Amino acid sequence: MKSIALPIADRERSYRFYRALGMDTPGAEAEDGVPEPLVVDVNGFAVTLVPTDGFRYVLNGRPISPPSASECILTIELTEPSDVDSWHRTVLAAGGTSISAPAVRPWGYTAVVTDPDGHAWEATAPGIEHPV
Repeated sequence: MKSIALPIADRERSYRFYRALGMDTPGAEAEDGVPEPLVVDVNGFAVTLVPTDGFRYVLNGRPISPPSASECILTIELTEPSDVDSWHRTVLAAGGTSISAPAVRPWGYTAVVTDPDGHAWEATAPGIEHPV
């Protein structure tokens, strides 16, 4: 399975956040009640959530971006603009932060949020023409 790894500050907080979004977190639970490794299944693509110290260890001490910086945007493609609206509301209720509210953009109807660790996620759907 293809995977991307993201650093996180708190396993339990990240687990609750992604479960609130309805994402599957397969694997056997560790002593803290959270699957180890903590992997989020995003439509067959694995996002591995690694505690910050472990992330730095893998990078041999290389600095990582602070939660206020974004080095990438993870995108989820949804079917309808109303799905983007619903997703945006769910993310905010689960503890995420809105970067851009749902709106028509040249590439579709989108919203951008961050998870509790500052990672940027975009939901996008086709179906609304961009005004000229």
